[in-house]
Amino acid sequence: MITRVSKYTFTDVMTLKGFSYKGSVALFDYLEHLEDDLGEQIEFDPIAFASEWYEYKTLEEVAHDFGEEYGDLDYLSQTTTTIEFENGILVLNF
Repeated sequence: MITRVSKYTFTDVMTLKGFSYKGSVALFDYLEHLEDDLGEQIEFDPIAFASEWYEYKTLEEVAHDFGEEYGDLDYLSQTTTTIEFENGILVLNF
């Protein structure tokens, strides 16, 4: 059983999990598009989302956590799923 979650509810919960508002909106939009592409619903699991996705303000922060080569957006995007948004980037845990 899956309950439909509004963007407001999603962003409200995800900001409590440490994501910025803009990062939460970007993740919500990405997941909605993914649902459309897959033709199936994705369960709203904020704990899983918070452990699967990292939010960064800059690529330098990504490089600091994962290594210098990950500071290049092309390389990072080839390695894992990334979501760019105003003032940040979301990176799927890999």
